[in-house]
Amino acid sequence: MEGVANVHLDAVEHGDTIAFMHSVQDGAASKSYGLAVAALAGVPKDVIKRARQKLRELESISGNAAASQVDGTQMSLLVAAEETSPAVEALENLDPDSLSPRQALEWIYRLKSLV
Repeated sequence: MEGVANVHLDAVEHGDTIAFMHSVQDGAASKSYGLAVAALAGVPKDVIKRARQKLRELESISGNAAASQVDGTQMSLLVAAEETSPAVEALENLDPDSLSPRQALEWIYRLKSLV
């Protein structure tokens, strides 16, 4: 098709994080970062977990050996996205309306120590 090009943004992986560069490259990306991008965008962990399960299911049905090979680096990105920090867990169990101003201040210091 005239005027259509297959391009991708260059991506750099650092341990369990990913950063997309402001560099457009010709052709397809070397691998898919769809679920990692969803995690970065704040998609709920349960949704990402279910999407990963569905992806595996579809890959096993297709019988496509190449599609079923999961890159270990990509998996580490997904696993890291599922881990909940102690600060987030504490906030999920907190009822801010039940706190006095002094208790709220204590919670701020407690959460800061968890980060």
